[in-house]
Amino acid sequence: MSAEGWQEEMRSAYLYRIAADSEKGTPREALFRALAGEAESQAAIWASRQGGKVAGGYKPDLRTRIVAWLVKQRGPRAMRGVLSAMKVRGLSIYTHDVPGHPQLTSIQDMASRHEGPTGGGNMRAAVFGVNDGLISNVSLILGVAGAAAEPKTILLTGIAGLLAGAFSMAAGEWVSVRSQREMYEHQIALEKNELDEYPEEEAGELALIYIARGMNPADAKRIADATIADPERALAVLAREELGLNPDELGSPWGAAIFSFLSFAFGAVVPLLPFLFLSGDSALHGAIGLTGVTLFGVGSVISLFTGRSAWRDGLRMLLIGAGVGAVTFGIGKLIGVSIA
Repeated sequence: MSAEGWQEEMRSAYLYRIAADSEKGTPREALFRALAGEAESQAAIWASRQGGKVAGGYKPDLRTRIVAWLVKQRGPRAMRGVLSAMKVRGLSIYTHDVPGHPQLTSIQDMASRHEGPTGGGNMRAAVFGVNDGLISNVSLILGVAGAAAEPKTILLTGIAGLLAGAFSMAAGEWVSVRSQREMYEHQIALEKNELDEYPEEEAGELALIYIARGMNPADAKRIADATIADPERALAVLAREELGLNPDELGSPWGAAIFSFLSFAFGAVVPLLPFLFLSGDSALHGAIGLTGVTLFGVGSVISLFTGRSAWRDGLRMLLIGAGVGAVTFGIGKLIGVSIA
């Protein structure tokens, strides 16, 4: 474990310096160089447990070199998810470094900074899930209708599109949330081990992050020391401040999968409804009309997030849907003629 701990800390120090070089001339450069020094100090603790010597010295592996190259090309901000997984800290500065932000002076201020509105994310996901299901399935239906398929074939195609799309969305959400949670759990386990091994160094890292965000050094040290003194609170704070992770935003993989399935299916079923009660051209015209009304409604709801006119966003969504539908209908028509 000592050799592994030394390797991880030296890798962090190496990547900190790459990040610092990418942030040259900014306040973040000083933070990353200071964190590199902290990581080397922690590596020295691990080395001392092996008699102060580590065979061969540090040599970055292929994965580390690839990440370093990507950081040089794209910058630490764009790569913060990958850097976080590789034990690079201080990434919260990319989400909380807003100029003119009120300065933190207590643990209570720090905790309240992370309290945000709840429920908005779920509503946004639901609206866009419905929108995805609506546009994708009406496009599929119009494409098949353009090829002059029978109403029964169109209905079966729409049902297949609904199920395929909903299960695909659900599977994607499950993998995404599960992977995110696994990364979070792994990083928290590392932080817990570090808190047990060298709490003073962890407090030093946390203080550096607060200083980089504009807090005076005395207050930064006081808050960091008080935070580390409470291990349970410290883990949550370190996740946010060092890793840029928010535990409150990581939901259940199964919950996310079911939510995505239902929202997509709700949108995808709309253009199918007329085919259950009407026949021939009436069913197709009904599907187009019902889809148009729903698209306008979805666009109007999206205005809650954009802050713009409900009429503007509703009309824009209607025009987008109409454009996509017209293209797929035309392609279906061409394919139908060529096959015939």
